[in-house]
Amino acid sequence: MRQLTLALLFLMTTTAVAASYDVVISNGRVMDPETGLDAIRNVGISGRTIEAISEERLQGAHEIDASGMVVAPGFIDLHTHSPTELGQYYQLFDGVTTALELEAGAYPVTDYAEQISDTPLINFGASVGYLNIRMLHKSGIAMADATATPWPSTVSGWFNALRFLISGPDVALADTFQAAATEDDLTAMRRMLIAGIDAGALGIGLPLDYASEAIDARELRAIFELAAMRDVTIFVHVRRGVNGDPAGLREALALAEDTGASVHICHISHNAMRNTALFLDEIREARQRGVDVTTEVLPYNAGSAPISSAVFGRDWQTVFAISYEDVEWAATGERLTRESFDHYREDNPRGTVIHHYLKEEWTRRAIAEPGVIIVSDLIAMQDRDKNVAPHNGAFTRILGRFVRERDVIELMTALEKMTLLPARRLEKAAPAFKRKGRLQAGMDADITVFNPDTVIDRATYQKPYQEAVGLHAVLVNGTPVILDGALVADTWPGERVLATGVD
Repeated sequence: MRQLTLALLFLMTTTAVAASYDVVISNGRVMDPETGLDAIRNVGISGRTIEAISEERLQGAHEIDASGMVVAPGFIDLHTHSPTELGQYYQLFDGVTTALELEAGAYPVTDYAEQISDTPLINFGASVGYLNIRMLHKSGIAMADATATPWPSTVSGWFNALRFLISGPDVALADTFQAAATEDDLTAMRRMLIAGIDAGALGIGLPLDYASEAIDARELRAIFELAAMRDVTIFVHVRRGVNGDPAGLREALALAEDTGASVHICHISHNAMRNTALFLDEIREARQRGVDVTTEVLPYNAGSAPISSAVFGRDWQTVFAISYEDVEWAATGERLTRESFDHYREDNPRGTVIHHYLKEEWTRRAIAEPGVIIVSDLIAMQDRDKNVAPHNGAFTRILGRFVRERDVIELMTALEKMTLLPARRLEKAAPAFKRKGRLQAGMDADITVFNPDTVIDRATYQKPYQEAVGLHAVLVNGTPVILDGALVADTWPGERVLATGVD
């Protein structure tokens, strides 16, 4: 009898062990930038959490064979403008498990990503957008994010909305982008910023360059002082001068040092251009003085923006050191002339242009710099018939071209720049990120599995809607969304990430 009881207990125990995990990733090269682990291991996942990383074989309800593959933390993109179905789809195939709008931000934050909020493939979130607040307060037009439809919120807003349709955003939003703020304006906008932070914003989004004519030193200081008081990071697109002018960077660094605010400098090479090395040096020196400053780079040698952007109303040829033939109409790939540029700017002000103004050596320099985070700066993907810049391949481009082909950085360093560093940038204000960007027991099971010998981007400026290749599996919150390189149908495990948690 005793032998029978022991046998039954043994059977029950081994059965429990056999089904102890929901998902097991077996035989992969597990790489964790925080601990430095780089070895063949098995990963056991229960629910949304990594439960075990073991040399021993693990059993689970579903097994993913990762032999010959790298098993890495899911990639975190701090800088995307594409909270759309297409945007999430292509970023998923770039290995991204969390895509955030932190440069421009949103207002209200909980209205961000309305298109995908009920069916998110990957995690998403936003900072509180200062220009969205300025637009609502100064021009009476509500626009939660770059993909939202502008909507009048006041009587003057209805008038501006009509002007928006007839004359374009430059005329309709003149108060937003050109008019200085009064003391009453500052009080009201400060109150709105605080409301956004309290609602779970992942920082303050400040695309300052787009409103340089409006935001004076007094208003800018008020933003930095609030960020310091609330201990949140400002994600700033600094004012951009003539190619290589460091004045905008120095303004942001000086304010951060003086107020104690935390600051993240967006797309460093796209602002620094020929002085990328100088900008990186000054950021490094500021960090050594105790300034809480980080920066980022996207692995492309062009920029993308609406043709109505304020910079194209200035002497943009001197600013970028380019001319009309270096500017491409994104929807068609047409290279512009003075005549076509003026035509599009007047008749299609919301249309996007791609301006080719960077050199490969500047991009390489920023990618190689220790501590620089990798981002995509993906423009909103709404319709496959309308081209956008091909930034939906940013992370696989790093792995395929800058790690494997060009040997600019090592694989572990690249993974650190795409996972751990962005998580650390956010974790003070948003504790959810203490569980992301790592491949360790107890962390969120956001995981990207790829073939290091074949992974690469395929998107081009002429054909941006192409998935990257070499992705074997991607898990979001413990749920496989890509398996064997293919999308898992009817699976939407993504969540809105807030500073206070998740929705």
